[in-house]
Amino acid sequence: MNSVVHESRLSVTRTGARMLVLVVSLAVLGGCSGLPKLPKLKMPKIPRIHKITVQQGNVITQDMIDQLKPGMTKRQVAFVMGEPVVRNPFDEDRWDYVYTIKIPRTDLIQQKMSLYFTNDLLTHFTGDLIPSDADADDEAEVAEAEAADPDSGDEYSPETTDAEGA
Repeated sequence: MNSVVHESRLSVTRTGARMLVLVVSLAVLGGCSGLPKLPKLKMPKIPRIHKITVQQGNVITQDMIDQLKPGMTKRQVAFVMGEPVVRNPFDEDRWDYVYTIKIPRTDLIQQKMSLYFTNDLLTHFTGDLIPSDADADDEAEVAEAEAADPDSGDEYSPETTDAEGA
């Protein structure tokens, strides 16, 4: 019987201790509500990995292409365009210029030009850029053709369409 009394005293003591911890915790938490609010701290930004712009090859500009003329020597072309990074070992009369640029978080930009020589003179070139005066020449040819034959244009004419349908 003595053990039963002892167990009941322990359970009362444990329950009392739990109540005491609960009351003290509530008092401490209630006391904090009267304190001034602390400013919110911003989380530091995680640094990003620094990525650099990568350029490779020969820079090719419209001004360079505009300066190229058939009949220029290899030396003159090298002065205008620079020495090609890619040389074809099987064909010394072809110079290939390739320029790539990779800007972080964008697509790769690539320009290519191939220059062809005969007897060390520039004959023609192909690639992503064309001479500016070539655009003007093409437009002038179209304008001359339309002036010579105004009916040859691709204009819509309801009279022609009705006559064809009948």
